[in-house]
Amino acid sequence: MKFTDGYWLPLPGVQVLRPRDVADVRVDDDRLTVWSSTAPLTTRGDTLNRPLVTVTFTSPLDDVIGVQVDHHRGGTDRGPRFEVAGGTPDLKITHEPGTGTAEVRSGALTATVRTEGAWGVQFSGGGRVLTSSTPRSIGVVTDAVGDAYVHEQLSLGVGEHVYGLGERFGPFVKNGQSVDIWNADGGTASEQAYKNVPFYLSDAGYGVFVDDPGRVSFEVGTEVVSRTQFSVAGQTLRYYLIYGPSPKEILRKYTALTGRPARVPAWSYGLWLSTSFTTSYDEATVTSFVDGMAERDLPLSVFHFDCFWMREFHWSDFVWDPATFPDPVGMLSRLKARGLRICVWINPYIAQRSRLFDEGRDRGFLVTRADGSVWQTDMWQAGMALVDFTNPDAVAWFTGYLRELLGQGVDAFKTDFGERIPTDVVWHDGSDPHRMHNYYTHLYNRAVFELLEAERGEGEAVLFARSATAGGQQFPVHWGGDCESTFESMAEELRGGLSLAASGFAYWSHDIGGFEGRPDPAVFKRWVAFGLLSSHSRLHGSDSYRVPWAFDDEAVDVTRTFTHLKHRLMPYLAELGEQAHEQGVPVMRPMVLEFPTDRGAATVDTQYMLGDSLLVAPVFSAEGDVDVYVPDGTWTSLLDGSQVTGPRWVREEHGFSSLPLYVRPGTVLPFAAHTDRPDGDWADGLTLRLFDLPDGHRSRTRVPSSSGGDPVWFTVERVGERVRVVAQGTSAPWHVSVERGRESGAVTASAPAGVAEVVVELAAPRG
Repeated sequence: MKFTDGYWLPLPGVQVLRPRDVADVRVDDDRLTVWSSTAPLTTRGDTLNRPLVTVTFTSPLDDVIGVQVDHHRGGTDRGPRFEVAGGTPDLKITHEPGTGTAEVRSGALTATVRTEGAWGVQFSGGGRVLTSSTPRSIGVVTDAVGDAYVHEQLSLGVGEHVYGLGERFGPFVKNGQSVDIWNADGGTASEQAYKNVPFYLSDAGYGVFVDDPGRVSFEVGTEVVSRTQFSVAGQTLRYYLIYGPSPKEILRKYTALTGRPARVPAWSYGLWLSTSFTTSYDEATVTSFVDGMAERDLPLSVFHFDCFWMREFHWSDFVWDPATFPDPVGMLSRLKARGLRICVWINPYIAQRSRLFDEGRDRGFLVTRADGSVWQTDMWQAGMALVDFTNPDAVAWFTGYLRELLGQGVDAFKTDFGERIPTDVVWHDGSDPHRMHNYYTHLYNRAVFELLEAERGEGEAVLFARSATAGGQQFPVHWGGDCESTFESMAEELRGGLSLAASGFAYWSHDIGGFEGRPDPAVFKRWVAFGLLSSHSRLHGSDSYRVPWAFDDEAVDVTRTFTHLKHRLMPYLAELGEQAHEQGVPVMRPMVLEFPTDRGAATVDTQYMLGDSLLVAPVFSAEGDVDVYVPDGTWTSLLDGSQVTGPRWVREEHGFSSLPLYVRPGTVLPFAAHTDRPDGDWADGLTLRLFDLPDGHRSRTRVPSSSGGDPVWFTVERVGERVRVVAQGTSAPWHVSVERGRESGAVTASAPAGVAEVVVELAAPRG
């Protein structure tokens, strides 16, 4: 939201109060409070009829400083509130009279507040100023109709880039954009977003989290070109500034503040196949798909039943359509006997024809209007209502029906929708309806995820969720919503995933081939490679099937190639999942996360790092032309062993079974032996592939257990022309391969069962 006409003037009817002179300062053990008048104070008379702005500085965690700006503090906080972690930070607050400043230091982050002269705050970390609040940064605003807002503006440095703000499908770098944090069902081709997160990441060494679940308006260099402005309605603005120094470190601290993602089951990394949305299907159709995948050696991990597993006009009632699925328990048993997991589509909307509508209305479990009537609409489902997840009894009621599905053999839920939440309603717990608009999805996904954890166990719960807000990363997985079946939409999806990763979400997926329309075979094949090199992979569409043979024979081959490859990468991907759970670092990473000092990587949004070691550049053309940015060092293609040296842009051409997939120099890449499934004993027959290890290299590589047991560790050392590898925690056979590029091949060695050490002698040329 903008409040000014150019730099100097407010918009017509807008009044802005700004802190001018500090009237008083108070230091407490856990906070610094500063009271500032909104005009100069030269005499005692100037204190009359003069508003004060109160700014309070606190710290919940090391390297995180909270700032709260208040005008009138007498309002009622009806909630909801984000759940923000607290701790015992290394906090020091000082104010020496006569110095003109007060300081709040949390860990390595310092806020220096001017207590004399014009208002100003400098945030410093690592010996340099990160960003500042200037004399015109804070504003207490009244607009032309009397509505109140508070804004802050933090300075943008020369060459600084801003990322994040949720899953946004426009330009990855947010500079020059106006962004409202307001969940909407707008597809991937608009400025609207399903997952809005009031957090941005700067490559200048800091991040900012605005602690308000309602509408937060960001002006990234658009209200004032040298500042990022964020504003909220009301009389109070609360935000946290988080010091890095690297982007990954900022995400670690942001997710420590708002929640780390849960572990996901190993089987969830495999290929998911859907019925698609409006297609016709029954058990025979489903069985033909499963048979067809098996006959073509296309390993399938999860089968998903989309909306029409229930009867039309009944969504959601959680009853299988008897006309198409007369024996759901038997059908699920037959599918599970083939090693498949089962996912079914749900949403939190209760149609008037649903068996749950009258029950929910009579028991007070549906959201109501102020007059007590149930809020209803005909948009999506006729006469539909909303489950009130602020009511614990409604949560138990809703999840009770889902528990019945789990008893039938369902393993996961696609938690669709949750964005079109009205603001003219009353919530059971009295929550502010505007703040509940974005927060609703958090309660919805949490209820379903916690049910899965309770019934299936920790580490076995997984969703396929569309909507989210801050903290939603705790309930994976999320997918990118409804896109068209074009190369342009494929690129939109990637930008959305990169932005979501920069917003603290560790896992992300998308509809392979696109959702709307039937993709051209070239689009489908290129999208398959991208989809199977994402954290999670699903074949899904709207009105057409996504089985590979529906396109051409080559599509089958491409799907097989990349499904097998993903299964072989599972030890690596599982370790990335452990890092996500333990540290909050995403599996799919924008280039800037791994190369924050490389100016060439700062704006790249057509490729990504899969973890810290694999560079993936999807191909967005039928012809196979692709530009890939290669950072410093000699990188090796995982697919054919060719090598390229950066930093530079490289133009390449790839067939449908290939794409730029480069391994970072200095990598120890664990490679599974089997290609038929994502879970299993990854350490049995595992190959450690070593890429361009420098002399003196020493590292430890963890291979997690898919069953939750102890991991296997490998210690790798290179001294001169000798590489020594020691295994700890396994008695299974394993192998070592020192990759030396396509021209000179690899040097390999094997450890039979029970052997814990391998030494590889490298011959010239140096490996």
